[in-house]
Amino acid sequence: MTVIWGTAGVLLGFAAVITMYRLLAGPSTLDRLVALDTLAAMTMCGIGIWAAVSRDTTVTYSLAALALVGFIGSVSVARFRVPDTPLDSGGQS
Repeated sequence: MTVIWGTAGVLLGFAAVITMYRLLAGPSTLDRLVALDTLAAMTMCGIGIWAAVSRDTTVTYSLAALALVGFIGSVSVARFRVPDTPLDSGGQS
């Protein structure tokens, strides 16, 4: 079972590195927002793996808190973000 936990950790770490690249090099703010949500989801997966490996259920409260904060943050950024490029005024001055 240790090999499975180690493999899951390595895959999550590799996915986090790829996601960090997208977070830093994303061409638009929405790309960065999706990368940040993905990173939060991978963090939750990592906490879940740690809870399963250590058989400690006290860390599961942080899963609920991180899910709630991630959801509220994503919704608020998507709602109040400013477009990356100015909208075309349709030829009107």
